[in-house]
This record gives sequence, C-alpha cells and structure tokens, in this order.
Amino acid sequence: MYKLIVLPGDGIGPEVIVEAVKVLQAVEQKFDLRFEIEEHLAGGACIDVHGVPITDETVSCCKETGVVLLGAVGGPKWDDYPLEQRPEKALMRLRRELEVFTNLRPVTVYDRLRNYSPVKPELLKGVDILIVRELTGGLYFGEPKKIEKWNNEERAVDTMVYTTSEIERVSVAAFEAARKRKKKVMSVDKSNVLATSKLWRKVVIDVASHYPDIELQHMLVDNCAMQLILNPSGFDVILTENTFGDILSDEASVFAGSLGMLPSASLGIGKGMFEPVHGSAPDIMGKGKANPVGAIKSLAMMLRHSFGEDSAANSIENAVSDVINAGYVTADLTAEGLKLESTSEMGDRIVDQILTS
Repeated sequence: MYKLIVLPGDGIGPEVIVEAVKVLQAVEQKFDLRFEIEEHLAGGACIDVHGVPITDETVSCCKETGVVLLGAVGGPKWDDYPLEQRPEKALMRLRRELEVFTNLRPVTVYDRLRNYSPVKPELLKGVDILIVRELTGGLYFGEPKKIEKWNNEERAVDTMVYTTSEIERVSVAAFEAARKRKKKVMSVDKSNVLATSKLWRKVVIDVASHYPDIELQHMLVDNCAMQLILNPSGFDVILTENTFGDILSDEASVFAGSLGMLPSASLGIGKGMFEPVHGSAPDIMGKGKANPVGAIKSLAMMLRHSFGEDSAANSIENAVSDVINAGYVTADLTAEGLKLESTSEMGDRIVDQILTS
C-alpha cells in the first residue's frame, strides 16, 4: 500500500488532478498496486476556508507521508493579498518544509506536435531536455526580502544567496540524471556578473571531478535563453539555479506546444512533490479545456521517483505518447489535423491506452 497526499488547489488544478487520479486507478488495476489518497486544501482554496495558504495540519501530513501530488495554486481573486498571504506561499512553504531541493522538469517533443510549436519543426526533431533546477535557494528564499521607505521613496530588496552544500546536492542530482541519459550536463549561470554564480560555477566544477564520464559545459543564462531557441536539440541536461530554472523551463515549454504538456518532480531526501508546470488558468476553469497531460505525467514521475514503480511509470508515459501521436489533443493545442478532446475525454483515452496496451 502506497500513501500520497493530493492537493488539487485552484483554477484548473482540481480538473487535471481528477484525471491524474483516474489514471492512478487504472495503474492499480493493471499492475495490482494499491494507493491510499488523502486530499487537502492548498492555495486560494485554503485561504477561502482557513484564512491561510496552507494549514499546519496539511504541512504535517505532507511531511509524514512524504509524497505530494499538486494541481495548481493562485488566481486573480487573491492578487491583492499581501505577499505572505498569497496562494503561492503554500508552494514555497511546502518546498522548504519538505526540503525538496531538486526540481526535475523534462521537456519532450512528440513528433505529431512538432508543427504546432512556434519554433521551426526542423529544429525540434529529437528534442528531449531535462532541466534540473535548484528549488529552495536563491532569490525566492533569500533574506532580507522587503519593500521599505528609503530617501523619500520606496525601495524593494530581494536577496540572492547560495551555499556550497546547496549547490553540491543539486549538482549531484544533475550528474546522476545525466548518467542515465546522454552523459552531458550544461551548467547555466551568470558568473560574469553575480557572486552567487561565481560560487555556482566553482562548486559545479568540483562536483564534476567525481563524474569523469560526464561531459560538463558552462553557459551564461542570457546566451542559454537564445541557444535554446536556435539549437534546442543541442541540450540534454541543463543544471541551473532557482530563478534561471523557472524562466528557462517556461521558455522550453513552447517546444512541446503548450505549457500544459509539462510535468515536474521536486525531490529531496526521501520526499517528493509532483505537479504540472502550468498555472491555475482560471480563465478556462470549468470549461473542459484544461490539458491534463502535465498532471498525468507528473503522476508517472511520482511512481518512478517516490515508489520505484518504473513499469507503471513507463506505461503511463507510453500511453500519453500513443494518444498524442494518434492526434488527440486538448484545446490548448487544437489545430487542423488534430482531434480535439475535452479534459475528461483526454484522461479517458490515456486510461484506455494503459489498460489495453
């Protein structure tokens, strides 16, 4: 019996999580597995009920269970709340308390969708990138962080800070991942300007000395942003810090045709939080237009990284690939030659493919 916490969240979060749970039930049936699911509120949904983005009880349950599947949080309803009370603080707190310091964001381009990306299709052939993003340091967590009165005006301060150990542990994760792929790591920084990036590059080089089988290269983040568009197939594992990873992974999402296609895994020592990369998209909430693929592939990453069920994870990923390459897509990808499905219909097709393959 495997246990997990489900946090549907806000906007389309509950809609895509329903489809992921549907897929999980298919996996139970096919692979004779059993899962115990405990659902909690998080984000704006939690603010509306409890007045906070996430309760202490929910955090305790997540820490005890160690495996969390999350939909999405946030929305314009809560935009005017103070920073410390915004829905996104639920994510920040969970990352900190679960100590999930490594974020894996795979970007896979399906052949059937190459013509539907704004990037030239010939540049996307064979693109399969893994972005390894440090998740609990840098600008998002550094202190002080404040807006203050200063010389008769307001001044905002954010602090970017990294320690050797923080860089080492995410670097090890990247090099270990590279060993299972093409044995190439591109470390991305801004070492020509930032002190944190100077330390980042030094520590990554030190870690690389323990991985002589892995080819290490370095690239400045602004150049990387450009090269990702010019030559995406030239990348395999990209290792970078928190803010850069956030931006570059969203940029790379256009290769897949839609942000809704991308999953993610946030990993620490014995802990894991899994969520699609997309946001809460309140403008399409309840319309059957949400793409559940990111959530479903996040579920596959959960099965692989938290439970060691590689066969079940592969079954989900193969089913998603088969359905998409057969031309079935949701509204974010609809175009001539593709077959439009609702959120639930897409989930049903993936379930059927799992059970019949």
